[in-house]
Amino acid sequence: MTQNPRIAALLVGAGTGSRFGAPVAKQFLPLAGRMVIRHAAEALLEFCTLLQPVGDAEATGAALSGLDHLPIVPGGATRQDSVRAGLEALAPHAPDIVLVHDAARPVIPAGTIASLLEALRRHPGAIPAVPVADTLKRGDLGVIAGTVSRDFLFRAQTPQAFHFPTLLALHRSAPVGAPGGATDDASILEAAGLPVALVAGHEDNIKLTYPADFMRLERILSPMMEPRIGTGYDVHVLVPDRKLILCGIEVPHARGLSGHSDADVGIHALCDALYGALAEGDIGRHFPPSENAWKDADSARFLAHAAGRVAARGGRITNVDITLICEQPKITPHAPAMIARLAAIMGIDEGRISVKATTSERLGFTGRMEGIAAQAVAALLVPASSNIALS
Repeated sequence: MTQNPRIAALLVGAGTGSRFGAPVAKQFLPLAGRMVIRHAAEALLEFCTLLQPVGDAEATGAALSGLDHLPIVPGGATRQDSVRAGLEALAPHAPDIVLVHDAARPVIPAGTIASLLEALRRHPGAIPAVPVADTLKRGDLGVIAGTVSRDFLFRAQTPQAFHFPTLLALHRSAPVGAPGGATDDASILEAAGLPVALVAGHEDNIKLTYPADFMRLERILSPMMEPRIGTGYDVHVLVPDRKLILCGIEVPHARGLSGHSDADVGIHALCDALYGALAEGDIGRHFPPSENAWKDADSARFLAHAAGRVAARGGRITNVDITLICEQPKITPHAPAMIARLAAIMGIDEGRISVKATTSERLGFTGRMEGIAAQAVAALLVPASSNIALS
């Protein structure tokens, strides 16, 4: 093997997934935000310079949109035929190594491909495999017909790695359209008497076959989420000749709130709650009042930014609660419109938003109707690994 081998990956996704029972082929099912086949392709692209998909051109092309891959080739009647078609498509590119991977295996555990490449320094082929741990029984007509020794037995996984010229030559010499065909490529080298190395596989390298597999893969690919809670508080003075903007809508009133922006005290408190939950400071850090760019600005821009920061961290807003503190105006009649506006800005369901009001029993500046205050609480779910603020 050359010192810096040229690596290609063959992504085999021509199967129909009849055992899974879904209305579409299992490799095109959405899983943790992406299609199954796309998870597999993205994992392979970290190691290869050529990605050759095999399968339905339209569905595969849509699933892999934006990824760098060679033109998709159609599959054959058997898996062996599909692999041969992919190898022939790769032949003009003359890679040194080919990784053959099932599109229905979205998880390639860390270290797997590195171990395969290392094994190829001494063998013409290598596969990841897991030792059989369960006791094996042979069955006949619903009863045990015997116990099978599990010694020296392994469960084969993919990607399987080979010297490309070797695998291509063996596929070309194998009969085309043989019933059933080889269920993996290691068996083709075995039949030719060539040694295939075993490297450590992993239980997370699951081939999506049955509905229960889907749930296991969801748990593996979906990040662990941790709750985050932030609070916010803001106050602005009431002045004449200003519109009163509260929680994103204009509220009829004789006076409005004074501030560098539109002085939406409800949104400002909510922004501080969101930024606080992310440990990203407050609204003044992101939109300094000293900058003319924010003079008379619509505070919806600030809230959209705060919600975008949550999304950038891979998080989601579970609920927010805003309390407006004032004697006048009455907030309850306007609360539904406020909730609808906030939901639209943040892109969340209205049922996750509470807007309510209270008075201070005519005590303090809010009681004397000199200004309006707001308190907000925001609850988030953020990936547990997301503990550093993004720039």
